[in-house]
Amino acid sequence: MTKQRAAQRAGPSAGSPAGPRAVRERVREFALALPGAWEDFPWEQCVVKVHRKIFVFLDREEGDSPPGITVKLTGPEAHAHAMAVPGAVPTGYGLGRAGWVTVPLGGPGAPPAELLCDWVEESYRTVAPKRTVALLDAERPPPPGT
Repeated sequence: MTKQRAAQRAGPSAGSPAGPRAVRERVREFALALPGAWEDFPWEQCVVKVHRKIFVFLDREEGDSPPGITVKLTGPEAHAHAMAVPGAVPTGYGLGRAGWVTVPLGGPGAPPAELLCDWVEESYRTVAPKRTVALLDAERPPPPGT
């Protein structure tokens, strides 16, 4: 992981004084720093794509509802962890059946930016072509002792 990406992972939690908007922006910046990622606005909603496939939806605030993110988590542990967040729901329009989860960025129990970035990366790895994921892995230093 590059130093820039590591710095983007760290950050405020959604319940911190920086608030959900700052966390949403931190997650957005992290997602856009992934190889081949780009921002798009279908349906007037911010999404980040890799090779024309969405890997994260970045919801905006609507009324009293805090912003949220939607990611594809096919690993059972990550999916269960995300679903345990208060207010998390399987994504509508049938996407929930394919592992998509919508997680609010505000309120009690809101996950920190670092965890959200982990989920964004998992979603990216699920959606991106293997060659593009290999670029991400090539950026990471080898584990100590290898």
